[in-house]
Amino acid sequence: MNSMERMSGVGSGQPSRRELLNERLVWQVYARRKYEEPLHEIGNVMADDVELAKVYARSIYDEFSWVEMVLIPRDSIVTVIGS
Repeated sequence: MNSMERMSGVGSGQPSRRELLNERLVWQVYARRKYEEPLHEIGNVMADDVELAKVYARSIYDEFSWVEMVLIPRDSIVTVIGS
């Protein structure tokens, strides 16, 4: 077992952080500071529902005055060309 597995509880029979917090969905966060800029990915949050994800995104990524911020469930993202 490597150090990452020990920290996450993987292989130890212990619940992971995600299980402990009962957070099942990862939401990708995109935002822009000016209307003429494209949306760009600024990070992600974990939450069970969209309302909680909105609260997390607003509170975590509050370092700028965003004109737009959107959330996309990670499992809805489709890879067209992968590495």
